[in-house]
Amino acid sequence: QAQLVESGGGLVQPGGSLRLSCAASGIPFSRYTMAWYRQAPGKERELVAAVTGTGHTNYGESVKGRFTITRDTAKNTVNLQMNSLKPEDTAVYYCNGRWFANNYWGQGTQVTVSS
Repeated sequence: QAQLVESGGGLVQPGGSLRLSCAASGIPFSRYTMAWYRQAPGKERELVAAVTGTGHTNYGESVKGRFTITRDTAKNTVNLQMNSLKPEDTAVYYCNGRWFANNYWGQGTQVTVSS
């Protein structure tokens, strides 16, 4: 049974950093494109960052240069390092794993950027 479990959210001041982690189980992790999405109140869910099984990455325009996505195939985890955080980064962040028609989501973790 596929399972994605996020951790690392919390409250941080503007300009601060947070690191999110997503532990995957029950899937052939190396085959999956792993991604982080976020959804702020009243807004649609948007792509933050993604990394393919071969390590190719892409980022949402608003986070380029500030966020970094990495994957550890040995540990079946995908991480999101978030630096220079802004209040507009406040959202629930979701881990996603996708491979052809297989598409799984984590429960989400809250990130709040506020002074």
